[in-house]
Amino acid sequence: MISSLILLLFFAQTPKNRAPLPNEQWVSLFDGTDLNGWDKVGNEKWEVRDGEIHGQAVTKEYGYLQTVKKYKDFHLSLRFKCVGDGNSGVFFHTAFKPGTADVSQGLQFEIDPTLNHHTGGIYGDGRQWIVWPSPENEYVVHLGDWNDYLLKVEGNHYVARLNGVTVVDFTDPTPKSFDGTIALQLHAGGHGDMLFKEIYIRDLSVR
Repeated sequence: MISSLILLLFFAQTPKNRAPLPNEQWVSLFDGTDLNGWDKVGNEKWEVRDGEIHGQAVTKEYGYLQTVKKYKDFHLSLRFKCVGDGNSGVFFHTAFKPGTADVSQGLQFEIDPTLNHHTGGIYGDGRQWIVWPSPENEYVVHLGDWNDYLLKVEGNHYVARLNGVTVVDFTDPTPKSFDGTIALQLHAGGHGDMLFKEIYIRDLSVR
């Protein structure tokens, strides 16, 4: 279903009588069979199972699965499901301190399996919370079920659309990071258990 929607969006954005430009194309970041194009950061467990990326905490530290490629401006579409109680997130403009799972730069779009914990909010770059969803948007997340996440990063303008609802539309007045990897997170504490699938990106930096 989500794949069909992306294709419809793709064709709708391409004017007739010319080939699409590279930055109008949605590209799959996960083929459902392996983690080619991704690197593990930290010691948590990441594997492909039943066409899904399964991230599971095996320590009490942070763990990440980051793209090999860096992205500056992009639209990202994915589906996620929180299996355990630990929270997660989708980082962007990410960099890690060499040899560690310590984030040296980057922001994250929050993912949390509990209500009123700001799924769709933006956190990071040493500034803690940047923006929260409004109170009515705290109830958009599907608990114990699949969620559709559409994330847009264009310069210092960040948009999170969760299950068809725009929960955050924010222009950052003091951005600190502008380029880096995209990373799926398992939060510290040993409770992380996350599923991700149908991950597509539209790279706006390609010319």
